[in-house]
Amino acid sequence: MKYFLIAGEASGDLHAADLMRAIRHADPQAVFRCYGGDKMQAAGGELLTHYKDLAYMGIVPVLTHLPQILRGMRRCKAAIRAWQPHCVILVDYPGFNLGIAQYVKRHALCPVYYFISPKIWAWKEGRIKRIKRDVDRVFSILPFEVDFYEKKHGMPISYVGNPTVDEVERFRASHTETTRLFCEANGLSQDRPIIALLAGSRRQEIKDNLSKMCQAAAAYVPQYQLVLACAPSVEPEYYQRILDKLPPEARPTQLFDRTYALLSHSKAALVTSGTATLETALFRTPQVVCYYIAAGWLVSLLRRLFLKVKYISLVNLVADEEVVPELVGSQMNVDNVRQHLAQILPPGPRREPMLLAYKRMAARLGDPGAPQRAAAEMLRRLQQDA
Repeated sequence: MKYFLIAGEASGDLHAADLMRAIRHADPQAVFRCYGGDKMQAAGGELLTHYKDLAYMGIVPVLTHLPQILRGMRRCKAAIRAWQPHCVILVDYPGFNLGIAQYVKRHALCPVYYFISPKIWAWKEGRIKRIKRDVDRVFSILPFEVDFYEKKHGMPISYVGNPTVDEVERFRASHTETTRLFCEANGLSQDRPIIALLAGSRRQEIKDNLSKMCQAAAAYVPQYQLVLACAPSVEPEYYQRILDKLPPEARPTQLFDRTYALLSHSKAALVTSGTATLETALFRTPQVVCYYIAAGWLVSLLRRLFLKVKYISLVNLVADEEVVPELVGSQMNVDNVRQHLAQILPPGPRREPMLLAYKRMAARLGDPGAPQRAAAEMLRRLQQDA
């Protein structure tokens, strides 16, 4: 069968690639075309457009690049119509993907499946009308979404488990590198523990958060060393322009494509909100969630008024308790980050309770096998409709 997949950022690219491999295992004749990234291409997809050419966040960046985004959407619709896939699989990225879903459903081209649904339980809940109208099945990776969709909105969905569990378990099973060898291979000191910095996968996130994260963590140098996990879609020069403005002690070592290895060898981490918070927790690395946005006081006010959930990090949402501190908007400043970091570095008072809470959260996510379960159900539904 022919499958058309769309992902709009690094984590979606990773999850979609794993799903593609699971689909091919269940359907050896599977053919893929995609809007996505390098990992989807490596999994056997014909990459029509890279997500880095369309991934913009924030009002100003989106408006500035609106013509480019709209051209990308028109080309995507045309590609789907011309190729006539057996299904379209959407991976998060709602601003783009819901427009595609509407087009596919309006023209009755094929079933539309949503793998990793939009976070409408947090904001823009009105999008549920579009999802119920234009999406044939949602394959959820967050256990609390079942009640939201089924009990609150009467839309049956499938919880398949969380693919991040699979990705972390697969890495941990194959990763035999000791901390000494990891440091040796990456030019790091073998005598100083690591504080990991994960500043996001989009340029705007990096611009808003990285400098403050570095300045906060610099208070613990030289006892610790700072290491930055760089997003594969962002060129090294972009990071360097930000880091060059910092004092030497606040400039971390940069690593590309080694995020999981970095987390497995770090004592603590500063992490922007997103899938990275969940990955950090599954590696049992204590963390502080940092998410600065310009006009932070306004964001903090709007969060209280409009955000429909208590937390912004996936760790706290899955656990349904405050496992990790969340510094958002005006709360995300150098002093606050520094103080919270002190509490999770050994022998900080929040370190051990956080590690115990990580275990409870992981139990809620369930066992590995999410891509395989999603692929099996998608194929079963397609065969039933054939």
